[in-house]
Amino acid sequence: MIVMGIESSCDETGVGIVEWTRDGMGDGGRGTARLLADEVASSVDEHARFGGVVPEIASRAHLEAIVPTMQRAREAAGVDRPDAIAVTIGPGLAGALLVGVAAAKAYALAWDVPLYAMNHLGGHVAVDTLEHGPMPECVALLVSGGHTHLLHVTDLARPITELGTTVDDAAGEAFDKVARLLDLGFPGGPALDRAAAHGDPQAVGFPRGMTGPRDARYDFSFSGLKTAVARHVEKCERQGTAVSIPDVAASFQEAVADVLTMKAVRACTDLDVDTLVLGGGATANSRIRSLAQERCAAAGITLRVPKPRLCTDNGVMIATLGAHVIGGGAEPSPLTVATDPGMSVQVSQL
Repeated sequence: MIVMGIESSCDETGVGIVEWTRDGMGDGGRGTARLLADEVASSVDEHARFGGVVPEIASRAHLEAIVPTMQRAREAAGVDRPDAIAVTIGPGLAGALLVGVAAAKAYALAWDVPLYAMNHLGGHVAVDTLEHGPMPECVALLVSGGHTHLLHVTDLARPITELGTTVDDAAGEAFDKVARLLDLGFPGGPALDRAAAHGDPQAVGFPRGMTGPRDARYDFSFSGLKTAVARHVEKCERQGTAVSIPDVAASFQEAVADVLTMKAVRACTDLDVDTLVLGGGATANSRIRSLAQERCAAAGITLRVPKPRLCTDNGVMIATLGAHVIGGGAEPSPLTVATDPGMSVQVSQL
């Protein structure tokens, strides 16, 4: 079975194609997805001067990119027409989602193939199977510009349980805002990671939000940390002291990685789950990856982290999730299915 995935929830227009082979004759979505094509067109450069993603610009960029990206994916895969189309309907930017969903419906109707409406967040988990094979029961830590979630995944063909999320800023958003404060540019994650490589992560004692004994065990908060960085910079300026950008970047990055990985390992231990999966663009951060590896090794937990290209938004993650959901026996979505910008992570498919 050939499944095409379309992703347009933010500023990347992604079209991916996978070949799905069922494992044996058992029930459920057990099978193997093989990558055939992964084409992405990003509008990140168009947002850089604004210091963040502008929804209207993102929507217009998707309109311009969707057909050429689709053509490149089909050519790369050598596929004229897939057997099914999976598309992100949420969560994400309302206008951006509409472009991808409208295109998916048009192609499904023209090719007379079934349409499957997918949850963007589930895609970030499913894409790991392309690199590391079938997924056991796991805890997934998703970290991106718009999302920070701890999830419990028992089967990719079934709804996912949210254990915790951010109560304010997403971790990736905090990276972007701190990078802007330090004049490091946009997107902030890679710039901060580069700057932190030359700094001391213990130079500034930034707070670890939501880590008190009365705080929710799996929720996150990064607004206070972001404010603490701003206050530190203001203090240096008042005192006439030069701001050490590498030290601030390294200390901020350490605070984020510390909380994320601590709560992720805690969730694995509490649930007696021995696999942790990282997903989302911000998990390309070197300190998040290295600290997760250290803590998982100490706790006897297997860490699975896709290569950075698969962590960022792309169509192949939606195709892979779609393949598992279809393999699990899900019915196609109606062509009247609507986008859902605030879609809950518990909803895997409509």
